[in-house]
Amino acid sequence: MPKATKSSKSASGSVGRGSKEKYTDKQKRQAEHIEESYEERGLSSKEAAKRAWATVNKETGGANKGGAATKRKSAVSAKKKRTVH
Repeated sequence: MPKATKSSKSASGSVGRGSKEKYTDKQKRQAEHIEESYEERGLSSKEAAKRAWATVNKETGGANKGGAATKRKSAVSAKKKRTVH
């Protein structure tokens, strides 16, 4: 029986888990800095990277956060709060 192999692309051709394409430049810089810090503490490069991205995800909510749709939604909710009936 053949073993399944991990791939960065699924059968449909879309990018699978592990891709950092959808993260902002700021999130990528944060992860790099955190990863370097973990490596200085003696963690392997692989473990440092895993922990760094977990930290970035926890702090920022993951990839593609804070776009125009998010801003538009918060502006609408702020407008609703100001309206007194």
